[in-house]
Amino acid sequence: MSDTANGYVQSSTDSQGVTTIIFFHPAQNSLPANLLRQLTNAIQTAGDDNATRVILLKSAGDRTFCAGASFDELLQLKDKQSGAEFFSGFANVINACRKSGKIIIARVQGKAVGGGVGLAAAADYCLATEAAAIKLSELAIGIGPFVISPVVIRKVGLPAFSQLTIRATDFQSALWAQQKGLYNEVYPDISALDEAIDALVQKLASYHPGALEGLKQIMWEGTEDWDDLLAKRAAISGELVLSDFTQKALGGFLGGKR
Repeated sequence: MSDTANGYVQSSTDSQGVTTIIFFHPAQNSLPANLLRQLTNAIQTAGDDNATRVILLKSAGDRTFCAGASFDELLQLKDKQSGAEFFSGFANVINACRKSGKIIIARVQGKAVGGGVGLAAAADYCLATEAAAIKLSELAIGIGPFVISPVVIRKVGLPAFSQLTIRATDFQSALWAQQKGLYNEVYPDISALDEAIDALVQKLASYHPGALEGLKQIMWEGTEDWDDLLAKRAAISGELVLSDFTQKALGGFLGGKR
């Protein structure tokens, strides 16, 4: 039975070979370390499963897609090693998406913040609703989107990434995200989104697995050094999060939410 208080990751495969991976956390689908580990494992398992033809990545609920890192957990980090290990959780999810031999479709039904933007960018194809605004808020709390920057820049380019990063407190619209290349398709509501996703994944599941795997390799060419690169970026974030500036910013944010 799912422990909804602590969040969960669920995975199921239908008769057509579509593996749906769903994650949930009560704090706006934020991602603590345990969920990041579960999400990485679910993606890797689906990628290795011959019964899986295509992966659908989604979050539960009808509002926020993913609020990024768990602020509660960031406040508990006390040394560089634990900080690097936490941010490596996001690196591991991105690398699992990158290395998977299966095409990954992301369903973004609502806002994506910080690591949530990175998660959307790590998918091979992304469909969203008009409510799915995005924001990279890391600078506002004294860190930066270092781990997710390679995958976000790969999708939207450096100028758009710079705007997201510098405008750390501003949401950019779903249509903006589509224009920049993060979202491939945008729909007016969740009903229309799900109808389009269902048609797409069923079609993809009918294609030759070898052709899909070959396409996946082409789409991720030039990222072979990301295991090392993202680990180094995680260490940078893991050190910055320990600063007095960031700890006070996190404490103030959480204090305002309670």
